[in-house]
Amino acid sequence: MTGKPTQRSFPRTWGAELDAAGARFRLWAPGQTEVTLRIDGRDHPMQRVDDGWCSAHVADARPGAEYAFVMPDGLTVPDPAARAQAGDVHGPSLLVDPNAYRWQNDWQGRPWAEAVIMEIHIGTFTPEGTFRAAAERLPHLAETGITAVEIMPVAQFAGNRGWGYDGVLPYAPHPAYGAPEDFKALIDTAHGLSLMVLLDVVYNHFGPDGNYLHVYAPRFFTDRRKTPWGAAIAYEEPAVRRFFIENALYWLEEYHLDGLRLDAIDNVIDPESRTEILEEIATEIRTAHPDAPLHLTTEDYRNITRLHERASNGSPLLYTAEWNDDFHNAAHVVATHESEGYYVDFAQDHWAKLARSLAEGFAFQGEVSQHMGGKPRGEPSAHLPPLAFVDFLQNHDQTGNRAFGERLLTLAPESMVRALTEILLLSPHVPLMFMGEEWGETRPFAFFTDFHGDLAEAVREGRRREFSAFGAFADPAQRAAIPDPNAETTFEASKIDWEKRHSPTGQEWLRLVRQLLVLRRRELVPHLARAPGHGGRVLAADDGLIAVDWTLDGAIVRLRANLSDRLVEPPAATGRRLHGPDGTTLPPFTIRVLKDAAETTETE
Repeated sequence: MTGKPTQRSFPRTWGAELDAAGARFRLWAPGQTEVTLRIDGRDHPMQRVDDGWCSAHVADARPGAEYAFVMPDGLTVPDPAARAQAGDVHGPSLLVDPNAYRWQNDWQGRPWAEAVIMEIHIGTFTPEGTFRAAAERLPHLAETGITAVEIMPVAQFAGNRGWGYDGVLPYAPHPAYGAPEDFKALIDTAHGLSLMVLLDVVYNHFGPDGNYLHVYAPRFFTDRRKTPWGAAIAYEEPAVRRFFIENALYWLEEYHLDGLRLDAIDNVIDPESRTEILEEIATEIRTAHPDAPLHLTTEDYRNITRLHERASNGSPLLYTAEWNDDFHNAAHVVATHESEGYYVDFAQDHWAKLARSLAEGFAFQGEVSQHMGGKPRGEPSAHLPPLAFVDFLQNHDQTGNRAFGERLLTLAPESMVRALTEILLLSPHVPLMFMGEEWGETRPFAFFTDFHGDLAEAVREGRRREFSAFGAFADPAQRAAIPDPNAETTFEASKIDWEKRHSPTGQEWLRLVRQLLVLRRRELVPHLARAPGHGGRVLAADDGLIAVDWTLDGAIVRLRANLSDRLVEPPAATGRRLHGPDGTTLPPFTIRVLKDAAETTETE
C-alpha cells in the first residue's frame, strides 16, 4: 500500500531535539550541581531549570553531531534518551533528524482479529543479523500467512550480541543491527507487505553495563522496592514517568509501529502513584490515537485481568492482550512430560489445565501454585474475549531459558507437536510462533550475551547455577556443559537455518502451517472481532482427549483433539467440518474442527 510519505516525530521532554535554529538538549540530573554539554568537541554550560532539569540550546548543531554530557568530576556520559549512539553504550550519542527517512507506505494498520504473530530476534533471524537483511526475508512470512512480526528488544545494550532485555539506552536501536533509518526501512517494508510490526520493550529494569542514570539521577531508582535485577525504578517521579511514557509514544510515532509488547510487567512496581504507570502509558497512547489500530500486549506471570478489560463495544480500554504462559506450560507438559521448575504446577491435571486455558484463557485463576510456594495465582479470566490471549508453543523465553535452548521438536514426538500446532493455529486466541517454527526448525535458541571481564564470569556462572536445582544438572560436570552465554559460538548456533525450509521436512511443515492459516483467515477471523467473553466451554479433558466449544460472533467453533496414541471417541459435535478426519472417532494425535452457526453478538 503506497501513498504520500508520512513524517511523524514525537517532541520529547528528555534528550535532544532539532529545531529551526539548531538543537535543544535536556537532561534530568538532580544528583549533580552542574552539567556541561559537549558537542563535536565544544563545551556548553547547561542551565538549571526546575527539579533537576538541565537544558542547553546550540544554534549551529546539525544532524550527525556527536554529543555527551560531562559531570563536574569529568565523567562523560551518553544521552539516556539518545536516538542513536556513535559507538558503544559508553561513548557519545548522535544527533539524529527523526524525519530523515522518507516513508514509502501510507499504512493504516490491521485489526487485532487478523493477528498471527511471528516473534523474531534481529541478530539470529538472518545470517547477517541486521534490520536490512531481516526486511529481505519478510515476503516469506507474508506468503506463509503471518500478519504480524514481533521483534525482540532492539534498544542498545552493551556489546554486539544479546537478547535485548539488558538494554540501557531505550530510545536507540542497537547499531549492530543497523541505523535508525534501517529499522524504519524494515517497518516500511513490512507495511508494504501488509504485515504489522510489534516491538518488545523493557520498562522494568536497565542492563548491568552502560547505565549511568544512577550517577546524575539517583532518584530514578528507589531502594524501597526490589526486583530480580536490583533496586526498582521510581515510577512515582514525574521525570521518570515521562521517560517511559514518551518512550512508548516515540516508538509508535517515529517508527510507525503497530504496537508494543511490555516485558515482565509484574516487575513494573508502582504502588506510590495515584495512577499506575502501566495504566498511564496505555491511556496516553489511546488518547493520542483514539481510532488507530494500535495493539499493546503484556507479559505477566500473575495472570491478572484488570489491564485487559474491554469497553461495552468490545474494544480494549488499556491493553489488547496478555501472553498466555498457562497454555504453553500445559501443552509443554503434555508433549514432554517435564515437571521441574514452573512445570511442576502442570504435572497434575494437565489435560484439564490445557482445556481450561483454551476455553477461558488462564488455567490458574486463583488456585494454589506449588511453584509459588503454595500461594494463589491468577484471577478469573473467562469474561475476557478470546482475542485477549496470545498463545504459543514456543517463544524466546520458553526456548532460550532452557539450559541448551532446545526447540520443542527435539523434545517431543513430531506427531504430538503437529497436533498441538493445529490447535494453536485454529483456536480463537491469537497465535504466536517463534522464528523458524513454521518449517520445523530444530536449531537451538540459547541464551547469549557479549559481556567481558568479571561481569562475563558472573553471567556464565550464574547461568549454570540457575540450573543446579534441576535433576539433569545436579552434577557440576553436567552444568559445565551448558553453553557459555558469552561465547560467539553460542550466538552463531542460535541462528535459524533458512535452508531447512527447502528440505522435505521443512516443506511438509510449511504446507501444514500455510493451510491452517488460510483456514483460520477464511473461517475464524470473521467471527473474532466481536467474539464475547464467557464463550468457551470444556466438554472433555482427560487422558489425551480434549473437547472445547467456543461461541464466537455468529459462529460456534468446536475442537475435538486426541493427543494420545490410541483411538478415541470424542463428544459428539455438529457443524461443518473445517479440519481433520470425518467420523465419530479420532485416530492418535489428530484434531477435528467444526463450525456451527450461532446468533450474532449484540454490541452497544
